[in-house]
Amino acid sequence: MDLNFDAIRPYNDAEIPAAVQRIVDNPSFGVISAYLFPGRPMEEFRKLCLTAKTIDEFQTIVMWPVMQSIIEHTTDGITEVGFDTYNDQRKGIFVCNHRDILLDAALADFFLYKHDKQRPEITFGSNLMKGEMVIDIGKCNRMFRINRGGNMRDFYKNSLEVSAYMRHVVTEKKRSVWIAQRNGRTKNGDDKTEMAELKMFSLSSDKPFVENLGEINITPIAISYEFEPCDFLKVQELYVSKYQRYEKGPDEDLQSILKGITQKKGRINIVVTPTITQQELEFCDHFEKNKKYQKLAEIIDRRIYENYKLWPNNYIAYDILYQSCKYENEYSEEQKKTFVNYMDNGLSKLTGEIDEFREIFLNIYANPIINCENLYK
Repeated sequence: MDLNFDAIRPYNDAEIPAAVQRIVDNPSFGVISAYLFPGRPMEEFRKLCLTAKTIDEFQTIVMWPVMQSIIEHTTDGITEVGFDTYNDQRKGIFVCNHRDILLDAALADFFLYKHDKQRPEITFGSNLMKGEMVIDIGKCNRMFRINRGGNMRDFYKNSLEVSAYMRHVVTEKKRSVWIAQRNGRTKNGDDKTEMAELKMFSLSSDKPFVENLGEINITPIAISYEFEPCDFLKVQELYVSKYQRYEKGPDEDLQSILKGITQKKGRINIVVTPTITQQELEFCDHFEKNKKYQKLAEIIDRRIYENYKLWPNNYIAYDILYQSCKYENEYSEEQKKTFVNYMDNGLSKLTGEIDEFREIFLNIYANPIINCENLYK
């Protein structure tokens, strides 16, 4: 195995100036600049970018104002919990529920930096690392590649490599890592941590279960959006997937990235939850091998559900879907009317059966309610 991890690692500081030059010379740079900073001369932003000579400078000089612009223009405000008290001395792996390709990680990174915490390295699927500009921006932001696809032998080799790299980052580079709780975004609103991912974490160490996973300090993050990123695109994909194998278009992932960034998201809530404790790992260790990881996944999910912010849209969708008045005190008639108009307008632009679209759409928003209800059963 390549101990330098050159095939997957982010850029180092020495590689930043050339990467930034490629970014500002890309034909798409002007379009991006105009969207992020309307009314600001592109050349001004270009010169600003070129002053970045290290990763820290790129993230501070370029990405901080970019994220501020996205927050200002596409959200109605963000509440964040736990970032100020998070123990940054214990490097580890942030495991986050995954609703948007880029923003879930970018917002965690943003608020860690806001509270003077070290920014993490971030996983980035090889299916998304397409095109020179996307690769350069990603690697300038400490994103590292997770190779997707291939046969079972390739899958195991790739899993072993990324597991070794993440442990290397945490234990040797002394930096935390952000990773989604599953392979790909949650499309149906039902956040579930994949047991296979937790097994992947453990591949890079021969230590016993508790010591192995305790060394990487797993810390769940819960993020929720008032308006689900790419909700109508997710409805279309889930609808097609009911009847045939869904094949992504050549630029579909890029379009989802752009849609997630530009779409109005309403309010957002993001929470750094308590790190998984040794006692919790010891509890999981009482079970046989596969069950250990299942129990750990359930503990992570519980952390996420307990800290998941439910919005009026979630309650409205639940009551419409189940034809109930169970949560009528959580929203107004005006909010319900706005949500229904939003739903009907978006679904009318899709191709297929409108009743099925409505059911899929309502489930996306209602499933978080069901997961939170199940906490107390």
